[in-house]
Amino acid sequence: METIFIKHPIEANEYKQRTVMALGFFDGVHKGHQLVIEQAKREADASDVPLSVMTFYPHPLEVLRPGNERMNVITSLPDKIQYLQQLGVDYLYVIEFSIPFSRLTPQQFVDDYLRSLEVIHVVAGFDFTYGAMGKGNMKTLIDHAHRQFNVTTVEKLSENNEKISSTRIRKLIVDGEVEHAAHLLSRAYVIKGIVSDGEKRGRQIGFPTANIAIREPYTIPKVGVYAVEFIVDQKKHEGVCNIGYKPTFHAEREKLSIEVHLFNFDQSIYGKEVEVRWLKRIRDEQKFSNVNELVSQITKDKQTAEAFFANR
Repeated sequence: METIFIKHPIEANEYKQRTVMALGFFDGVHKGHQLVIEQAKREADASDVPLSVMTFYPHPLEVLRPGNERMNVITSLPDKIQYLQQLGVDYLYVIEFSIPFSRLTPQQFVDDYLRSLEVIHVVAGFDFTYGAMGKGNMKTLIDHAHRQFNVTTVEKLSENNEKISSTRIRKLIVDGEVEHAAHLLSRAYVIKGIVSDGEKRGRQIGFPTANIAIREPYTIPKVGVYAVEFIVDQKKHEGVCNIGYKPTFHAEREKLSIEVHLFNFDQSIYGKEVEVRWLKRIRDEQKFSNVNELVSQITKDKQTAEAFFANR
């Protein structure tokens, strides 16, 4: 897959390519998004042209809302690129979402970013909007195309009468329902980070942990203990993760920490990039009256996680 980063205003002559294009932000690349891309793939194959995807970065809300705070996401841009490549996308256009770009009228967006690229067919979800204030939608897109490309709208994908959406999945993650989130994503929820120095208390009490420093604005699972898979140096390990504020040792909620204890593992991995796959929530974070109580509970958590992995 070729990834093309574009800043507004676009120089379309550099990127002209007859493609079928799937449009969307695609945070999570979840089952609903996969349906859009699969439909676009079918159209591309039928027309014997490449499949392209157009997405936007950063999230529009980061640019448009006061304070320009980073939006918590399910997939960072590198993650999104990886998942789209796995779905068979040939060309990925990443449009820098900026204030000037946000002011394009719907017709200007279509003219500059679709017609000028010689897209022959656009596929998007029923709720896709475009142009200033999101005034363009899948119905207006047919008129704005001026018969230069076809338009296919993919209807919503629901489960239990509720739409599968990035918003819904983010809420599941925040609520600690990582198994349900994984079902809607069709894969485990993933956070990537760097192993950094922590307080090293785990090693002192017989449960050494890898402290994960996160650089991307991931949606963080609810505070508590989880069974996780841990990928380092392209190898998968099983473990138990505590995400929280370590109330047994800290009176105040200060800095959130993500610490993973790996089973049967004794290597130095400081400074390495790792991947944490959230598989099952075990319990809430608790404050214990002494270290012995904490060690006893961690032992139980480890046994619970090991039983989970044994029964998968």
